[in-house]
Amino acid sequence: MNSDGRDEQRIVWAVVGTGIGPLLLAASREGLVNVVFHATDAVRDRALDRLAARFGARPAEAPGSPLLAEAIRQVEGYFAGERRDFELPLDWSLISGFNREVLRELAAEVPYGTVVGYGDLARRVGRPGAAQAVGMAMGANPLPVVVPCHRVVESDGGIGGFGGGLEAKRRLLALEGVLPEPLF
Repeated sequence: MNSDGRDEQRIVWAVVGTGIGPLLLAASREGLVNVVFHATDAVRDRALDRLAARFGARPAEAPGSPLLAEAIRQVEGYFAGERRDFELPLDWSLISGFNREVLRELAAEVPYGTVVGYGDLARRVGRPGAAQAVGMAMGANPLPVVVPCHRVVESDGGIGGFGGGLEAKRRLLALEGVLPEPLF
């Protein structure tokens, strides 16, 4: 334990170039703990500060770490169109309660190439009136892309919001064959 009573846990990180820009991947001993969009220097530093505050130690850059190597390989394979599913241990410690329940349901039950409505996902977790809360859970997802919040859309056919930006969501849905390739 450190001086303020929190257990310190080693977190390692790397930045991976993807079709939607650089992603920061961070892992603990339990598994992938965080994926951060637009991992430029400033965004990366803020994300690492948040992880340090949460885990009690500054994350270490370690792209060759066994904790990250498989995650990097699978993310690269996904963006190359060679992988449809992520088979990674996940550390869910950055999210709890309803948000964790919704994200676990999403990860387990909404496969590649499909979408689900916010309201439908709320019904699936036994909270039929909680479509807006599902939207909040998607916005709080610490593991986007791997836990595919981009697959959650509006019931009227709109794509909804996305923490990585709507263009990134369109590209992810296009990659999975749900939308036509976006025009640039």
